[in-house]
Amino acid sequence: MERNQVTHSGRILIALALTFIFAGCSEKTLPDGSVKDVMDDLVTRLYSNYNKSQLDTIGHNFVMQFLSPEEKHILSNSHYKFDVDVPVKVSIMRDSDQKVVPFWLPESGFTKTSLTVKNSHSTYEVWQKDFKAGKIGLGINGFDRHRPVYFVSVQPLGNDASPNINVQHPARQLIVDMDEGVFTYHDWTELVLTEVPESLKGSKMFTTIRGRAREAHIVDAFRITAWPSGDLPDQLILTWSADPSNSVDIQWRTSENIANSVIKYWKQGNSDTTTLTAEPFRMEDRMLQNDRYIYRHTAKLRGLEPSTDYQYIAGSSNGGFTDVNSFKTMPKPVSEFSFIWFGDVHNNEKWGELIQKADARHPDNDFYIIAGDLVNTGLHRDDWDELFKFSGNVFASRALMPVPGNHDNQDGLGAWMYKEMFSLPENGPAGVVPEMTYAIQHQNALFLMIDATSPVDAQTSWIREQLAATSADWKFAVFHFPPFNAVSNYERIIDAWVPVFDEFEVDFVMSGHYHYYLRSKPMVNREVVQEPAKGTRYLISIGASGKNEDAQKPDYAEVQFAASHIYQHVKIDGKKMEYVCYDMEGKVRDRFSLSK
Repeated sequence: MERNQVTHSGRILIALALTFIFAGCSEKTLPDGSVKDVMDDLVTRLYSNYNKSQLDTIGHNFVMQFLSPEEKHILSNSHYKFDVDVPVKVSIMRDSDQKVVPFWLPESGFTKTSLTVKNSHSTYEVWQKDFKAGKIGLGINGFDRHRPVYFVSVQPLGNDASPNINVQHPARQLIVDMDEGVFTYHDWTELVLTEVPESLKGSKMFTTIRGRAREAHIVDAFRITAWPSGDLPDQLILTWSADPSNSVDIQWRTSENIANSVIKYWKQGNSDTTTLTAEPFRMEDRMLQNDRYIYRHTAKLRGLEPSTDYQYIAGSSNGGFTDVNSFKTMPKPVSEFSFIWFGDVHNNEKWGELIQKADARHPDNDFYIIAGDLVNTGLHRDDWDELFKFSGNVFASRALMPVPGNHDNQDGLGAWMYKEMFSLPENGPAGVVPEMTYAIQHQNALFLMIDATSPVDAQTSWIREQLAATSADWKFAVFHFPPFNAVSNYERIIDAWVPVFDEFEVDFVMSGHYHYYLRSKPMVNREVVQEPAKGTRYLISIGASGKNEDAQKPDYAEVQFAASHIYQHVKIDGKKMEYVCYDMEGKVRDRFSLSK
């Protein structure tokens, strides 16, 4: 069956629905003529008329039937909007592997040429059109989600001077001279052009992000969650955004029916209850058919007593309240503490089993760290539903302190959904989205939680400032991409951050990304040092399924092995540290201790 039609009863519904839908379109005024507005409205209309099995079969031609002329015009002209002051030739480099040519490209007068542009990943066919001076609008990448989204170049016609280009959309557009060796995708700067025709060299090229392919993605795009929200709160999560000794943040989820929710908490054994109204956030996942809108609620509890057991319930009079959960604030004087950290977990069901076993094995554990890639696709809320479902009720009693990975901040679109899932400290560097990079001072340890998906150089000064200001005995850095690894070193991180780690004697750098286990020997200035108490140990771990089994063990590796579903328990008592790596069955895979 062709994918440009719905099946069975869907074919019958089309004739009836088109009249209603187009009538609604002719009367609707789009708020600002954006691609998002059109697609939001289109999806709403489709949900009103078709079930999941029907929506799963729609194709490009079918989508076109549901668009009014006004909507087609917006989709043809609002992906890029810019002005030029001289006549220009616009070239569109479209990946030749994309099966369906965007509908607007030939309709707008673009012609496919014999030119091709290449990088090591794709071959791009070149479509061109001449424009007069003035406004220019270009359309969507298509209704599929073809990741190598097209990119654009502009060059003057004839002997005109190089055009002045004023871009209205997208904001902060980067324009470079097109040539071999330049990158086209912000989120993959290592992927550079390898072949550029002479006629295009020097033209003004608009770089982009691969995530823009999602702007009108609707074919094979609809999803469902196995665990939709309800009026009763679920997905209870503790985090810290302030002092762990006298505060805690609690987040939870409800359906879109419950906009207002509260937390009620009290000291264990005490009936004196405090009620705090939570801050709601209405979260949308447009393509999540059975749970498009939910509310995420955040309550920030302050003025708590250190080293004290508390109990709480969350909910509302309309939706009901959760069962009683408990947490303990951290001691104020420096004392023994422990934490558990994971590499990538990828909303993996086996990882959910792992963390629940770890939670039962280590009743002394104070909090959890995940070093990025919490989910597979950070802008799919059904992935987050899996993460919280598989982890059980662990995070309702012990804080989770994460950093984002490339899957949480995917295709350059940002990690806004990750950000709204967690309430974290806003003490990071200027120029980085708040809560993505932050610092925690816990007992006699400083934790630098760094977003390695954000620009590296923008964070170096902040890292130095945090390390220079601390008197902590133990210093840890957590970020997703491991600087030293057996697959491909992150030289930019090594050049910018490793000298700072060396200078201030950071103890551990904890990372994930590559799916195997590594613990380096202590290192300074890229070299192994012989004194156990000196240097930084670089660690890679994996909470989900393993890969990279054939990675060669480098000389600086103390321990390296292929692994799946492992975690690390770190216990600190004053200036003594005990580190143990466990597998699913509780077998010790690595162990070492350190004294200062």
